[in-house]
Amino acid sequence: MWLGLALIVLLIGWFWAPLHAYARAGAAYGARVACSCRYVGGRSLSDCRKDFEPGMELIMLSEDGAAKSVTARFPLIASETATYRPLFGCRLEPWRG
Repeated sequence: MWLGLALIVLLIGWFWAPLHAYARAGAAYGARVACSCRYVGGRSLSDCRKDFEPGMELIMLSEDGAAKSVTARFPLIASETATYRPLFGCRLEPWRG
């Protein structure tokens, strides 16, 4: 039993870095695309999902209308936010290591 648990922990540790990187990139892409769609294109957030690439079905979107921002989340792994600014469009919030 302990050997099986140790193997699972080892595999999670082995694959965590690439999994986290892909999830973070997907969340960043989703936030940026959805923010532009919503606040530059004027479409509804649910309609903006049509602009996602195949394989992005797990990305969840939420918006803050007062801040004009969209947050995209890959459950339990990554979350990124893009905010609309006049004259600049939608920009991702700075990444924190």
